[in-house]
Amino acid sequence: MIPSDLEIADRLRQVSKPIVLVANKADNDQLETGAAEFYELGLGEPLAISAYHGRGTPELLDRVISLLPAPLPIEAEPEIMKVAIVGRPNVGKSMLLNALLGGERAITDDIPGTTRDAIDTLFDFDGQGVLLIDTAGIRRRGRLGVGVERYSVIRALRAIDRADIALLVLDATELLTAQDMHIAGYVQQAFKGIVLIVNKWDLAEAESTTECSKYISSQLKFMPYVSVLYISAKLKQGVDKVMPHVC
Repeated sequence: MIPSDLEIADRLRQVSKPIVLVANKADNDQLETGAAEFYELGLGEPLAISAYHGRGTPELLDRVISLLPAPLPIEAEPEIMKVAIVGRPNVGKSMLLNALLGGERAITDDIPGTTRDAIDTLFDFDGQGVLLIDTAGIRRRGRLGVGVERYSVIRALRAIDRADIALLVLDATELLTAQDMHIAGYVQQAFKGIVLIVNKWDLAEAESTTECSKYISSQLKFMPYVSVLYISAKLKQGVDKVMPHVC
Protein backbone atom coordinates (compact mmCIF):
# COMPACT_ATOMS: atom_id res chain seq x y z
CA MET A 1 0.00 0.00 0.00
CA ILE A 2 1.29 3.46 -0.90
CA PRO A 3 0.39 6.99 0.35
CA SER A 4 -1.82 7.72 -2.65
CA ASP A 5 -4.03 4.75 -1.66
CA LEU A 6 -4.64 6.43 1.71
CA GLU A 7 -5.40 9.75 0.02
CA ILE A 8 -7.92 8.19 -2.36
CA ALA A 9 -9.55 6.32 0.53
CA ASP A 10 -9.96 9.59 2.47
CA ARG A 11 -11.71 11.20 -0.50
CA LEU A 12 -13.99 8.20 -1.04
CA ARG A 13 -15.15 8.29 2.57
CA GLN A 14 -16.56 11.77 1.88
CA VAL A 15 -18.82 10.39 -0.84
CA SER A 16 -22.07 8.77 0.27
CA LYS A 17 -21.80 5.90 -2.19
CA PRO A 18 -21.24 2.17 -1.69
CA ILE A 19 -17.56 1.28 -1.98
CA VAL A 20 -16.05 -2.04 -3.00
CA LEU A 21 -12.42 -2.37 -1.98
CA VAL A 22 -10.57 -4.48 -4.56
CA ALA A 23 -7.00 -5.74 -4.21
CA ASN A 24 -5.88 -6.64 -7.73
CA LYS A 25 -2.98 -8.82 -8.90
CA ALA A 26 -3.65 -11.47 -6.24
CA ASP A 27 -2.48 -14.14 -8.66
CA ASN A 28 -1.90 -16.82 -6.01
CA ASP A 29 -2.81 -17.72 -2.43
CA GLN A 30 0.22 -15.98 -0.97
CA LEU A 31 -0.57 -12.68 -2.69
CA GLU A 32 -4.22 -13.05 -1.74
CA THR A 33 -3.24 -13.26 1.93
CA GLY A 34 -1.27 -10.02 1.53
CA ALA A 35 -4.47 -8.19 0.62
CA ALA A 36 -5.29 -8.06 4.32
CA GLU A 37 -3.13 -4.94 4.71
CA PHE A 38 -5.80 -2.94 2.88
CA TYR A 39 -8.07 -3.22 5.94
CA GLU A 40 -6.06 -0.22 7.12
CA LEU A 41 -7.88 1.94 4.57
CA GLY A 42 -11.09 1.63 6.59
CA LEU A 43 -13.21 0.81 3.54
CA GLY A 44 -14.35 -2.61 4.63
CA GLU A 45 -13.20 -6.07 3.66
CA PRO A 46 -10.80 -6.05 0.68
CA LEU A 47 -11.71 -8.44 -2.11
CA ALA A 48 -8.59 -10.06 -3.55
CA ILE A 49 -8.78 -10.71 -7.29
CA SER A 50 -6.63 -11.22 -10.34
CA ALA A 51 -8.13 -9.38 -13.28
CA TYR A 52 -5.57 -10.96 -15.60
CA HIS A 53 -6.35 -14.55 -14.59
CA GLY A 54 -10.00 -14.04 -13.70
CA ARG A 55 -9.37 -15.08 -10.11
CA GLY A 56 -12.05 -13.74 -7.75
CA THR A 57 -13.90 -11.85 -10.49
CA PRO A 58 -17.17 -13.78 -10.06
CA GLU A 59 -17.18 -12.82 -6.37
CA LEU A 60 -16.49 -9.20 -7.35
CA LEU A 61 -19.45 -9.22 -9.71
CA ASP A 62 -21.68 -10.67 -7.00
CA ARG A 63 -20.52 -7.98 -4.57
CA VAL A 64 -21.27 -5.19 -7.04
CA ILE A 65 -24.69 -6.59 -7.93
CA SER A 66 -25.61 -6.88 -4.24
CA LEU A 67 -25.00 -3.14 -3.85
CA LEU A 68 -27.10 -2.06 -6.81
CA PRO A 69 -30.48 -0.46 -6.04
CA ALA A 70 -33.57 -2.55 -6.67
CA PRO A 71 -34.81 -2.11 -10.25
CA LEU A 72 -37.84 0.07 -10.72
CA PRO A 73 -40.97 -1.85 -11.75
CA ILE A 74 -41.49 -1.75 -15.49
CA GLU A 75 -44.91 -0.48 -16.35
CA ALA A 76 -46.36 -2.15 -19.39
CA GLU A 77 -47.09 0.36 -22.12
CA PRO A 78 -50.80 0.57 -22.85
CA GLU A 79 -51.69 -1.38 -25.94
CA ILE A 80 -52.98 0.78 -28.77
CA MET A 81 -55.72 -0.62 -30.96
CA LYS A 82 -55.17 0.22 -34.62
CA VAL A 83 -58.35 0.68 -36.65
CA ALA A 84 -58.28 1.26 -40.43
CA ILE A 85 -61.22 2.97 -42.11
CA VAL A 86 -61.39 1.50 -45.62
CA GLY A 87 -63.78 1.37 -48.54
CA ARG A 88 -64.51 2.58 -52.04
CA PRO A 89 -64.07 6.27 -52.92
CA ASN A 90 -66.80 8.64 -51.75
CA VAL A 91 -68.57 6.31 -49.32
CA GLY A 92 -67.92 8.69 -46.42
CA LYS A 93 -64.77 7.35 -44.78
CA SER A 94 -63.33 10.73 -43.86
CA MET A 95 -66.73 11.98 -42.77
CA LEU A 96 -66.92 8.96 -40.45
CA LEU A 97 -63.47 9.81 -39.09
CA ASN A 98 -64.56 13.39 -38.43
CA ALA A 99 -67.76 12.19 -36.74
CA LEU A 100 -65.82 9.80 -34.50
CA LEU A 101 -63.35 12.50 -33.51
CA GLY A 102 -65.84 15.33 -33.33
CA GLY A 103 -63.93 17.64 -35.67
CA GLU A 104 -62.82 18.25 -39.24
CA ARG A 105 -59.57 16.27 -39.42
CA ALA A 106 -59.70 15.18 -43.07
CA ILE A 107 -60.70 17.29 -46.09
CA THR A 108 -63.89 15.99 -47.64
CA ASP A 109 -65.96 16.98 -50.65
CA ASP A 110 -68.00 15.28 -53.37
CA ILE A 111 -64.99 14.33 -55.47
CA PRO A 112 -64.22 10.61 -55.07
CA GLY A 113 -60.88 9.97 -53.41
CA THR A 114 -60.41 13.41 -51.84
CA THR A 115 -58.38 11.82 -49.05
CA ARG A 116 -55.34 10.64 -50.98
CA ASP A 117 -53.15 9.21 -48.26
CA ALA A 118 -53.41 7.30 -45.02
CA ILE A 119 -54.00 9.69 -42.11
CA ASP A 120 -53.19 8.41 -38.61
CA THR A 121 -55.07 9.94 -35.68
CA LEU A 122 -54.45 8.79 -32.11
CA PHE A 123 -57.16 9.37 -29.53
CA ASP A 124 -58.41 7.97 -26.25
CA PHE A 125 -61.70 6.10 -26.02
CA ASP A 126 -62.74 5.28 -22.46
CA GLY A 127 -59.12 4.70 -21.45
CA GLN A 128 -58.29 2.65 -24.55
CA GLY A 129 -55.75 4.17 -26.91
CA VAL A 130 -57.06 3.97 -30.48
CA LEU A 131 -55.17 4.79 -33.67
CA LEU A 132 -57.61 5.58 -36.47
CA ILE A 133 -56.19 5.19 -39.97
CA ASP A 134 -58.23 6.99 -42.63
CA THR A 135 -57.39 5.97 -46.19
CA ALA A 136 -58.02 6.91 -49.77
CA GLY A 137 -60.72 4.95 -51.57
CA ILE A 138 -59.71 1.59 -53.04
CA ARG A 139 -60.62 1.28 -56.71
CA ARG A 140 -60.65 -1.69 -59.05
CA ARG A 141 -57.24 -2.42 -60.51
CA GLY A 142 -58.45 -1.73 -64.02
CA ARG A 143 -59.58 1.74 -62.99
CA LEU A 144 -56.39 2.77 -61.28
CA GLY A 145 -54.69 5.81 -62.66
CA VAL A 146 -51.01 6.51 -62.36
CA GLY A 147 -49.00 8.43 -59.82
CA VAL A 148 -50.86 9.70 -56.77
CA GLU A 149 -53.98 7.54 -57.17
CA ARG A 150 -52.10 4.28 -57.59
CA TYR A 151 -49.87 5.19 -54.63
CA SER A 152 -52.98 5.93 -52.54
CA VAL A 153 -54.36 2.44 -53.14
CA ILE A 154 -51.05 0.90 -52.10
CA ARG A 155 -51.12 2.99 -48.93
CA ALA A 156 -54.70 1.88 -48.23
CA LEU A 157 -53.78 -1.79 -48.53
CA ARG A 158 -50.78 -1.21 -46.25
CA ALA A 159 -53.12 0.43 -43.75
CA ILE A 160 -55.11 -2.81 -43.63
CA ASP A 161 -51.89 -4.71 -42.97
CA ARG A 162 -51.02 -2.35 -40.08
CA ALA A 163 -54.46 -2.45 -38.50
CA ASP A 164 -55.97 -4.79 -35.94
CA ILE A 165 -59.49 -4.12 -37.16
CA ALA A 166 -60.83 -2.69 -40.42
CA LEU A 167 -64.01 -0.64 -40.63
CA LEU A 168 -65.27 -1.33 -44.15
CA VAL A 169 -67.54 1.57 -45.04
CA LEU A 170 -70.40 0.86 -47.47
CA ASP A 171 -72.76 3.27 -49.21
CA ALA A 172 -76.35 2.47 -48.20
CA THR A 173 -77.64 3.82 -51.52
CA GLU A 174 -75.59 1.23 -53.41
CA LEU A 175 -75.22 -1.28 -50.61
CA LEU A 176 -72.82 -4.11 -51.40
CA THR A 177 -70.92 -3.85 -54.69
CA ALA A 178 -68.38 -6.20 -56.22
CA GLN A 179 -65.62 -3.82 -55.17
CA ASP A 180 -66.87 -3.85 -51.58
CA MET A 181 -66.57 -7.63 -51.61
CA HIS A 182 -63.05 -7.38 -53.05
CA ILE A 183 -62.02 -5.09 -50.20
CA ALA A 184 -63.59 -7.45 -47.66
CA GLY A 185 -61.49 -10.16 -49.25
CA TYR A 186 -58.34 -8.07 -48.77
CA VAL A 187 -59.15 -7.73 -45.08
CA GLN A 188 -59.85 -11.44 -44.66
CA GLN A 189 -56.63 -12.42 -46.44
CA ALA A 190 -54.72 -10.16 -44.05
CA PHE A 191 -56.35 -12.00 -41.09
CA LYS A 192 -57.76 -8.78 -39.63
CA GLY A 193 -60.97 -8.20 -37.74
CA ILE A 194 -63.69 -6.46 -39.74
CA VAL A 195 -66.85 -4.48 -39.05
CA LEU A 196 -69.13 -3.37 -41.89
CA ILE A 197 -70.29 0.24 -41.56
CA VAL A 198 -73.31 0.94 -43.76
CA ASN A 199 -73.11 4.72 -44.12
CA LYS A 200 -75.73 7.13 -45.51
CA TRP A 201 -78.47 5.02 -43.94
CA ASP A 202 -80.66 8.14 -43.87
CA LEU A 203 -80.76 7.92 -47.69
CA ALA A 204 -81.36 4.18 -47.93
CA GLU A 205 -84.42 2.70 -49.59
CA ALA A 206 -84.24 -0.59 -47.70
CA GLU A 207 -87.21 -1.25 -45.43
CA SER A 208 -85.19 -2.35 -42.41
CA THR A 209 -81.70 -3.13 -41.16
CA THR A 210 -82.77 -6.77 -40.79
CA GLU A 211 -83.59 -6.96 -44.49
CA CYS A 212 -80.29 -5.32 -45.37
CA SER A 213 -78.28 -7.60 -43.08
CA LYS A 214 -79.82 -10.70 -44.63
CA TYR A 215 -78.80 -9.48 -48.07
CA ILE A 216 -75.24 -8.75 -46.95
CA SER A 217 -74.95 -12.21 -45.36
CA SER A 218 -76.14 -13.82 -48.58
CA GLN A 219 -73.43 -12.00 -50.55
CA LEU A 220 -70.55 -12.30 -48.08
CA LYS A 221 -70.80 -16.03 -47.51
CA PHE A 222 -67.04 -16.22 -46.94
CA MET A 223 -67.39 -14.22 -43.71
CA PRO A 224 -70.71 -15.12 -42.06
CA TYR A 225 -69.45 -13.82 -38.72
CA VAL A 226 -69.17 -10.19 -39.82
CA SER A 227 -70.88 -7.48 -37.74
CA VAL A 228 -72.89 -4.75 -39.48
CA LEU A 229 -73.64 -1.26 -38.14
CA TYR A 230 -75.97 1.25 -39.79
CA ILE A 231 -75.07 4.92 -39.49
CA SER A 232 -75.23 8.35 -41.06
CA ALA A 233 -71.84 9.99 -40.57
CA LYS A 234 -73.18 13.26 -41.98
CA LEU A 235 -76.02 13.42 -39.45
CA LYS A 236 -73.95 11.65 -36.78
CA GLN A 237 -76.65 9.02 -36.39
CA GLY A 238 -75.46 5.70 -35.01
CA VAL A 239 -71.84 6.87 -34.91
CA ASP A 240 -71.78 6.54 -31.13
CA LYS A 241 -72.17 2.75 -31.52
CA VAL A 242 -69.04 2.29 -33.62
CA MET A 243 -66.22 2.55 -31.07
CA PRO A 244 -68.01 0.60 -28.30
CA HIS A 245 -68.50 -2.18 -30.84
CA VAL A 246 -64.84 -2.10 -31.88
CA CYS A 247 -63.33 -1.85 -28.40
